[in-house]
Amino acid sequence: MMLCFLLLLIPADVSSQIDPRHCRYALGMQDGTIKDDDLTASSQWYESTGPHYARLNRDEGDGAWCPAGLLQPSDMQFLQIDLGALYFVTLVGTQGRDARGSGNEFARIYRMDYSRDRERWMSWKDRSGKKVIQGNENPYEVVLKDLGPPIIAQYVRIIPVTEIPTTVCLRVEIYGCVWSDGLTSYEAPEGQTIAAPGYPSTYLNDSTYDGILERRWLHGGLGQLTDGLIGLDDFVQTHQYRVWPGYDYVGWRNDSFSEGYVELHFVFNRLRNFTSMKVHCNNMFTKGVKIFQQVSCVFKRQLVSNWEQEEVGITTVLDDKNPSARFVTVPLGGQLGRAARCRFWFADTWMMLSEISFQCSADESRSKAAPVNTRLPSRLSTSAPAVGSTTSQSPSIPVKTTPPFVLSRPVEHPSDSGTSILIGCLVAIILLLLVIIFLILWCQCVHGGVHKAPRRILEEGTTMWLSPCGSAFVTQDPPVPPRDAQTTSEYERIFPLTGEDPPMAPPAHVRKSTVKSANSGRRLKNVEPDLTQCTSRQASPRSTPHYAEPDLTQCTPRQGSQAGAPHYAETDIVSLQGVTGSNMYAIPALTVESLTRKEVSVGEFPRHFLRFHEKLGEGQFGEVHLCEAVGLQQFLQGDCHLLDDNAQPVLVAVKKLQDNASRNAKNDFLKEVKIMSRLKDPNIISLLAVCITSDPLCMITEYMENGDLNQFLCQREMESTLTHANNIPSVSLTDLLHMAVQISSGMRYLASLNFVHRDLATRNCLVDHQLTIKIADFGMSRNLYSCDYYRIQGRAVLPIRWMAWESILLGKFTTASDVWAFGVTLWEIFTLCKEQPYSQLSDEQVIANTGSFFRNEGQQVLLAPPPRCPQLLFELMLRCWSRDIKDRPSFEQVHRFLRDCAP
Repeated sequence: MMLCFLLLLIPADVSSQIDPRHCRYALGMQDGTIKDDDLTASSQWYESTGPHYARLNRDEGDGAWCPAGLLQPSDMQFLQIDLGALYFVTLVGTQGRDARGSGNEFARIYRMDYSRDRERWMSWKDRSGKKVIQGNENPYEVVLKDLGPPIIAQYVRIIPVTEIPTTVCLRVEIYGCVWSDGLTSYEAPEGQTIAAPGYPSTYLNDSTYDGILERRWLHGGLGQLTDGLIGLDDFVQTHQYRVWPGYDYVGWRNDSFSEGYVELHFVFNRLRNFTSMKVHCNNMFTKGVKIFQQVSCVFKRQLVSNWEQEEVGITTVLDDKNPSARFVTVPLGGQLGRAARCRFWFADTWMMLSEISFQCSADESRSKAAPVNTRLPSRLSTSAPAVGSTTSQSPSIPVKTTPPFVLSRPVEHPSDSGTSILIGCLVAIILLLLVIIFLILWCQCVHGGVHKAPRRILEEGTTMWLSPCGSAFVTQDPPVPPRDAQTTSEYERIFPLTGEDPPMAPPAHVRKSTVKSANSGRRLKNVEPDLTQCTSRQASPRSTPHYAEPDLTQCTPRQGSQAGAPHYAETDIVSLQGVTGSNMYAIPALTVESLTRKEVSVGEFPRHFLRFHEKLGEGQFGEVHLCEAVGLQQFLQGDCHLLDDNAQPVLVAVKKLQDNASRNAKNDFLKEVKIMSRLKDPNIISLLAVCITSDPLCMITEYMENGDLNQFLCQREMESTLTHANNIPSVSLTDLLHMAVQISSGMRYLASLNFVHRDLATRNCLVDHQLTIKIADFGMSRNLYSCDYYRIQGRAVLPIRWMAWESILLGKFTTASDVWAFGVTLWEIFTLCKEQPYSQLSDEQVIANTGSFFRNEGQQVLLAPPPRCPQLLFELMLRCWSRDIKDRPSFEQVHRFLRDCAP
């Protein structure tokens, strides 16, 4: 039942659940509270430089954790720390390896990844989007770096970064405090922008959200509503420097929600007994902003169950006299739940929130927190020196002291004696069992009854096979292949060494890859059949694309499988994503070599005439921004003197490389610049200018005012009498056909240059006000379309629902595979992008469906005809999806057919 309260809301000096300024306790690396078993690493040089020696200001072993071998710029070596529970992390301290004066290794820069469940890992970024943290300048001084924004995590990875091959060693301490809220994610509509005449543009988006933005809905992460920073009374003002107006708030406009309320979902790490919720709101009513008029919350005790019927909440009395921001406390009446759904009703044009926290009952907190407290020290840490004092690790080398603003960890008392006795009994039983097992194994060894099992069987176990039905999976134990020098080399090419002992390497025809879905987290193992009899060669990431289909009739599936499917050719698809997160065109090797000898054919644009508008997406080494370029039209006409503040700005997309990007990344970026500068076609996005005389390197490309075709069509209906009568945005069948003709024309041009796009879809087509279409390449970098991509081992993302079967299974990208993707794009257009391709299939079933194409048994699933799509056009789609490459039409034929169909 709904609990209604009339509250007179007055400003109060109430803090959020956590204050980042005081949440700076050492979490246990130095004092040993974090145990050795909680420290792991991707590799180690020696046993004496293992991860358990990575403790700040301690000098056991050889003095630090050191990853194996020289650290390369492309390496991903990491030290992983399990904090034992969720913590609010605000500070990181690092130190190199001094080893009492005999060591001189340290990390000048590093990155940090984190996770709350060890399934989904996020990369920390500062408020400007930069991932790299400045580290040490020598091996003995401690360098402390504030995390702005802070993170909420249980697992933390410290990843050293280098620009040249070098030896790196690290010691670390993590600082923060317990995240007692237990909130692991919240979901909310995307924040909006205030852009009124005579008023500064105010961006009320959740800029630090570490989840996924999909269809203007945030889910799976935490952000500004849990960062501990309280917004100011004037929402345009911020606590931070060099950020945009409105940074501290997440806000929404009333007329964007027909229901009159904003709905937020909250997910917690376990079942909780809620007493209240605190919400910090802006109340600048002179500018149309008020606290919410009413809030109601419902709960569910299991994530998979339905919401309970009983609502709790409050109705507020609005304050039109004092415009100060304030906290509103919402009583929750001791409701039990693992998840909560709260609806906040608008009281004026805008509603803005800066912080939300939940409080649970004291009894529940004490009972549930016991496992966490056993990880905490039972006394205050005395390792931090007093103000002005110094310590040293060797007589001649001074050590930078820990500053006084780093706090010791909170005092926690051990559990009662009953628990200690129980633990002692359990330990004794375990030791007794271990002794018995040891005696049994010893007796068997004496009698020759135990033979060492092949290591591959022990480590690999059962393998998943694609079954003939195409949508289910069959499990089977693989036979043990022989090991030789040739197969070892092939295995290491596919699975780069990480410093750990690799399992027994399989031969080239039995390669395994673990595939992970970017949007579902499910895992699948695949084993390829014996392709040693196939005549085609493997593709390399940047070599000439294949145009000849392999003779699959000679491929013999591996014994024990009635019908197998080839492996995921990871070495061929890693380069599918460019350095900025945009798709990197595949072009013939000779073309690349010729390009490297030519100068860029576009001019250097003054970067101070670029005005940031919003971030479109990001990649491993860069970002894609939507900007306004002042005076660009005059610049392109060659009159640089006309560049002034009064020149009409032009909307452009700017691909920006990070300042600290590796040399290889910069070479790839410049190669992409040279490639883009060659593309001159009315239906291909053009490279307009560059900024490459200084860092960060930038390329400036066209952008269309109507955005991408996917969003444009998704917001429209098919033209009809009803749409005309109600002024509903619509498109006609002629409009859709005109779009398809333009896309085929652009792809015909790319095919004439032997360029392969590899990510053709409506998300990569831009639209202007005259329905002109231009093919772009940065859809892959956008969080908006993360659900359209499938992630492989955290390295490559694949648009599997648009890819031909040979691209997924063989890593083979050609003009013919682009034709397949064009057929899917055509299907998207005539469904008005209202549905994802193969929406009835999971990602794993889509992959299994490609196995059906490979086996050619007539069991493959095809996309259904879109409503109101002419039969001739659907027949064209079917031809684009032909199993045999030779049966697919060329883009020249596709363009001619569509042009003839157009009125």
